[in-house]
Amino acid sequence: MVNTTVSVNKAAAQGGGLRLASLNHISVVCRSLESSLAFYCDVLGFFPIRRPDPSTSTAHGALFNFGIGVHLLQAEDPEGMPPMKTEIDPKDNHISFTCESLEVVQWQLKEMGIRYVQRRVEEGGIHVDQLFFHDPDGFMIEVCTCDNLPIIPLVPGQPCKRAVLDVPPAKASGGGGWVVEAVDVPAAACVMMTCPEQACMQV
Repeated sequence: MVNTTVSVNKAAAQGGGLRLASLNHISVVCRSLESSLAFYCDVLGFFPIRRPDPSTSTAHGALFNFGIGVHLLQAEDPEGMPPMKTEIDPKDNHISFTCESLEVVQWQLKEMGIRYVQRRVEEGGIHVDQLFFHDPDGFMIEVCTCDNLPIIPLVPGQPCKRAVLDVPPAKASGGGGWVVEAVDVPAAACVMMTCPEQACMQV
């Protein structure tokens, strides 16, 4: 048996817990890999990327966009999966995305015939609008205006990390303008930087 108490206590003593950098991906087991690939690409806007085969022979698909990845795994026994949820419960487990225009997203969902639930949360004069809907397996997706909320740490001095796009230096084009050299990878690399004095927080 591995004693994790000492490790946890050391991490707590150092402050900040594990030395993590960012969220890399979520993994979703699906009844139909084909249906889930279509949903995450055509509805949510992810695109396929190259990834090593998983340790099993399970059919899978790796997707990326918005700074995170989605790994879709075909269930070995789709009939044996828990019953698919039909009721949209905003308090259920979910992954959340922000958007440029919630009105546009709402219109798109209607055009696609995707059922959704709309909610609004208000506090201190700030409101957040939310749309909740399901993927083909009943896993809930949220699209919201959560970036309206300031990020205020409850623990003074808590370090914050944010993703900063790391792209090659600009090169002069033949016409004298400036362009950014294309990066031949699934997504431009990101580096994590500690925000000085929580400069990234809207307080």
